Amino acid sequence: MKIYGLIGKSLTHSFSKDFFEQKFQKEKINDVCYLNFELDDIEQLPDLIKSEPNIHGLNVTIPYKISVSRFLTSVDKGAKFIGAVNTIKVVRKNDEVELHGYNTDAYGFYHSLHPFIKKYHKRALILGTGGAAKAVAYVMNRFGISIQEVTRNPLKSNQMSYRMIDLETIRTHNVIINTTPLGMYPNTDSYAHIPYEFLTEDHILFDLIYNPPETLFLQNGKKYGAVTINGLEMLQLQAERAWEIWQC
Repeated sequence: MKIYGLIGKSLTHSFSKDFFEQKFQKEKINDVCYLNFELDDIEQLPDLIKSEPNIHGLNVTIPYKISVSRFLTSVDKGAKFIGAVNTIKVVRKNDEVELHGYNTDAYGFYHSLHPFIKKYHKRALILGTGGAAKAVAYVMNRFGISIQEVTRNPLKSNQMSYRMIDLETIRTHNVIINTTPLGMYPNTDSYAHIPYEFLTEDHILFDLIYNPPETLFLQNGKKYGAVTINGLEMLQLQAERAWEIWQC
């Protein structure tokens, strides 16, 4: 039986496992299974690959999207540019094992956001600086949209703190993407503290979180007329793309 799975921490509420189990059943894909592999440290990855010789593909989630790269045989051009990997294809040749890294987050995010982008969307705020934020920044560049990173502790010139966001910031950045875990189940009462009252109907608020379907971040955006999008379609698209990679 071929094994596919997800590596990360705190995988209790994993989208991927539910998605692939339903896909296998619906499409009558036999002799495969999808498992969650909780790793306390990314250093455990080589041992996992050795102990599970039937693993053919892995998804990668928080907090290993960046640190996993050093264990890979190769990294796809897009993933290398982004600096984060969320999909691994495992290729076994005799006694050798090759791990090839890809980023399908960018694919999912691009196709989920694309229908909503207008000519007047020129600047974006990206809340967070992790692996998912890097994929978002890559897509914004493809759209020709300049970005401003927002983080609690700015360390780079292109980063700003939440408390620095004011009317002018919101007025000049009409795409705002939350890539942080703020608002994710079960901590649904948390959200990014930005001045939502300055939002307009020309703004897009995109939350990479899918559970709950409407976070407080999105509720606040809707309250002031912004277009709001959650992360469910993005996750579905990136998962399908990962499956295509594993099968080729």
